[in-house]
Amino acid sequence: MKIVIPMAGWGTRMRPHTWSKPKPLVSVAGKTSLEHLLDMFKTVPNPENTEYIFILGPYLGEMQIPPFVKANYPNLKAHFVVQHEMKGQSHAISLAREYLQGPMIMCFSDTLMETDFSFLKDEKSDGVAWVMPVDDPRRFGVAETGADGWVTRFIEKPQSLDNNQVVVGCYYFKRSEQILAAIDLQMKRGVMLKNEYFMTDAISIMIEGGAKVRTNKISTWLDTGTIEATLETNRILLDRGADNSSKAATRPTVKIEPPVFIHPSAKVEAAVIGPYVSIGANCYVNSAVISDSIVEDGTELVRTSLTHSLIGRNCRVEGQANKEQPSSLNIGDNSSVVVNS
Repeated sequence: MKIVIPMAGWGTRMRPHTWSKPKPLVSVAGKTSLEHLLDMFKTVPNPENTEYIFILGPYLGEMQIPPFVKANYPNLKAHFVVQHEMKGQSHAISLAREYLQGPMIMCFSDTLMETDFSFLKDEKSDGVAWVMPVDDPRRFGVAETGADGWVTRFIEKPQSLDNNQVVVGCYYFKRSEQILAAIDLQMKRGVMLKNEYFMTDAISIMIEGGAKVRTNKISTWLDTGTIEATLETNRILLDRGADNSSKAATRPTVKIEPPVFIHPSAKVEAAVIGPYVSIGANCYVNSAVISDSIVEDGTELVRTSLTHSLIGRNCRVEGQANKEQPSSLNIGDNSSVVVNS
């Protein structure tokens, strides 16, 4: 199995955090988004023979992702490809063709979902698209299926609410050569949207050629593509097992309101933490009240009150320790903020 993870976008919706690091390295619930994503693939068939292909953006991605993967996953069979021109998803996959033979999974880096990949061992179809019903599908793409259950086409940003089976950004292909041939045809035809080649169009071309593609429904899809979505994902993951409140509560001058994650190396004193707070490694928190927030590694929070905040690495925030009127901040790495009371 080859698992392809495109992550070459500029991450504009996650700024200011993505000025200094690629989006997959932003923290949520005690880990980077990338670590949560790689955890998701533990159920793939024959995991010891799985290879990963990371498609990176220039500069931040190519500088930071390879050393992170090598340091944290030294036994992972990993390849790295740089997409220098942002021509879309299909273009990104085409750049990795030298590594693609046989079965493959493609999953976007900000797609976290609950699924069991073990069924792929006996999968007979040419492709699988993971989908989830949502109330309003109009800002997503949907999979249209025929009476026989096979996908007939994909529709980007449908105008109707009739079909709410949204594609979540994860696909399986029994033969990667088949999707690569469809991508080549897509590019030859110039099938683009806003100057980008989309995977849904390539899969539709594959279906036109006779491929059988089905959907696989899931009930949990978490997104880390925006600040708001990342904070929501933090809440969900803390509710579902990332919480370490029992260990965090051993700090004598700290009141914990679960669920929270506090890294063991963080120093927290005279504080009220939670609910829904993640505090990273080597942080220092003193005389603070923090709720519904992510605080990344190496940050100091002193005499302050925060809620609904995403604080980057190696920051310092101080001032206005008013539990009744907490501040809501979104600041990138290496920032210093003094909140006036």
